[in-house]
Amino acid sequence: MTDIVVLQGLVSLGWDRGWDRRWAVALDGLSDPAVTPARVWRVDRGLCTVMTATGDVRAGFERGTEVAVGDWVGVVRDPATLSRTRIVTVLSRRSELRRQTGASAATSQIVAANVDTVLLCDAVDGSLSSGHLERFLALTWQSGARPVVCVTKSDSVSSGQLAAAVSAVAAVARGVAVVALSSKTGDGLDQLAPHLMEGKTVALLGLSGSGKSTLANVLSVDGALPTGTVRRDGSGRHTTTRREMVRLRAGGLLVDTPGMRALSVLGAREGVEDAFADLESLAEHCLYPKCSHTIEPGCELVLAVSEGTLDPRRLDSWVRLKAEAVSDAPAAARRGVAERKTRKKAKVSGRRSRAAQTPQAAQAGEAGTDFDR
Repeated sequence: MTDIVVLQGLVSLGWDRGWDRRWAVALDGLSDPAVTPARVWRVDRGLCTVMTATGDVRAGFERGTEVAVGDWVGVVRDPATLSRTRIVTVLSRRSELRRQTGASAATSQIVAANVDTVLLCDAVDGSLSSGHLERFLALTWQSGARPVVCVTKSDSVSSGQLAAAVSAVAAVARGVAVVALSSKTGDGLDQLAPHLMEGKTVALLGLSGSGKSTLANVLSVDGALPTGTVRRDGSGRHTTTRREMVRLRAGGLLVDTPGMRALSVLGAREGVEDAFADLESLAEHCLYPKCSHTIEPGCELVLAVSEGTLDPRRLDSWVRLKAEAVSDAPAAARRGVAERKTRKKAKVSGRRSRAAQTPQAAQAGEAGTDFDR
């Protein structure tokens, strides 16, 4: 009976369910009955708060061990004191949401681990940035979690403005669910229900002021996360300063994260490809194996732009993010886009110059030359 209760407690925290038993198998492989599973609830000051099937405890871990909120770990009680708990192993992650903290691929930090769904918050009363959203989508797809875009503060605009905003977001988040909601009125929150059930873990991402903490408070059991005001320029104030997990009213778990301004996609090549799956599909039909997708006459993407079926901004963003994802110098990616624009202007200028070379234009040109003299 005890084992059943313990198992149910673990499953409610997101432990192995269904056919995937990798964590249980990994723990059994240690052949140490003293090691028990726990989930990392919070990390601070070199210690963790971990949640076991019977309650939460403080646990230490060895220096150099990378432990993140959401990790499943194996813990043991110190045999000398029987009161101190320590982490002896970090079980393999099913997903890991990372962000860059430096200029190289080696300098990254795990924001959250073992997340099923990432709710990407974008406030409709602020500046809905396509560029930021594309980066959030790439990082989410790279993590192994599934993105859902939440257009927050829907009560702050008219129905027409909301519809336009949702349409603009959907054009960027191809193949991703887009939910318009209001934490104030509750409109749209029911659409998140499938992601908030017991055993599920969600993370909130978005720029500061996007309504993350307010949404977290509405969804959580305690509703104790701090919220802040928005500056005059529309940007938000940082209210979440640490990462921790909270329980949701619907039974699931949520990781609230600090607002992030600098979003590097370095190392997220697969995530960029998933975020731009429509462009990746078109690129497969280009005549050149190593097409730059800028001025090549046989490029399907260049053709789509000329026909008006592809937004040139989206193509520029894809080219830039693909280059940034595999480069230690994001500036090189920006230079690539600038060069593309320069070549495009030169091409247009050349066409205009040739079109002007008619007999009448030539005579006018000669007359103009004489006048100038």
